[in-house]
Amino acid sequence: MDTVSTANAEHYHWGQACDGWHLLATGDLSVIEERMPPGSFERRHRHLHARQFFYVLDGEAILEVEGTLHRLRRGEGLHVPPQSAHQMRNDSDADVRFIVVSAPRSHGDRVDAPTEEGTT
Repeated sequence: MDTVSTANAEHYHWGQACDGWHLLATGDLSVIEERMPPGSFERRHRHLHARQFFYVLDGEAILEVEGTLHRLRRGEGLHVPPQSAHQMRNDSDADVRFIVVSAPRSHGDRVDAPTEEGTT
């Protein structure tokens, strides 16, 4: 086995100039490092089967889960259970880098969710 990092992992772009790196991608587990520039956000959605854990490496993010806003700072994380509508966003003036762990993997398990009052 070789070590993995953003230097050698599969890279993709999403949203408004956001980056993602697949650090681990198996059928039952996904580990992704993501970067969100200031002002960016993902579409509010839910996963039918996947549970996720978001952990901030650098910066500060807002993770809305079922209408409740959670401010996640460096070194903080939050679990999002299956079926929970959620949205990650960066309201700060600096990049945010975070890890998202999904079990089982979340790709192909995503359904858009209506926007809550006060979210984008």
